[in-house]
Amino acid sequence: MSVTTGSGQGVRTDGESDERIPYRGEQPYGVPDDLVVLGALDIDGADERLWIPQSESVTFRPLLLSVSQGYFVNILRVRRSGILSRHRHAGPVHALTLRGRWHYLEHDWWAEQGGYSFEPPGDIHTLEVPDGVAEMTTLFHVTGAYIYVDPDGVPVGIEDVFTKIANAREHYAAVGLGADYVDRFIR
Repeated sequence: MSVTTGSGQGVRTDGESDERIPYRGEQPYGVPDDLVVLGALDIDGADERLWIPQSESVTFRPLLLSVSQGYFVNILRVRRSGILSRHRHAGPVHALTLRGRWHYLEHDWWAEQGGYSFEPPGDIHTLEVPDGVAEMTTLFHVTGAYIYVDPDGVPVGIEDVFTKIANAREHYAAVGLGADYVDRFIR
């Protein structure tokens, strides 16, 4: 038997609590499955086939590719010093630096291991990994697109959740995981 308290919570009078009883109803129509990526931060132990090349020394590992909301969460790994890209953000970006350090030529702050960064929509900047950094690894949550630009801001390319999916499909097919391996990250 249970009674409702003034807070609206049910309390069982037989000594048991309702709090450990799972929800019995159906989930709302259209709710996608949860996504759990075990070992997401195990940078060194991950199967190398999971890292998708963007260039010879730049790879990314997808964690979530949200086609319905236009964002992606991935870990970017850069294994060289130098300029990575100049780009404008169409939406906000959240970053957690897991290893190494990096900065933008246009700003005086540095992203360092264990640090969090927020980048507002519209910001244009040029990412540099400085000399002496053997590897920079950062978890990025990117809403919208990167719009790659020349030094005057003229667009020269774009990267978004859909280009990430296309690159992942091609890579996973080539390394034997199958093009549909990327489907596990799509919501």
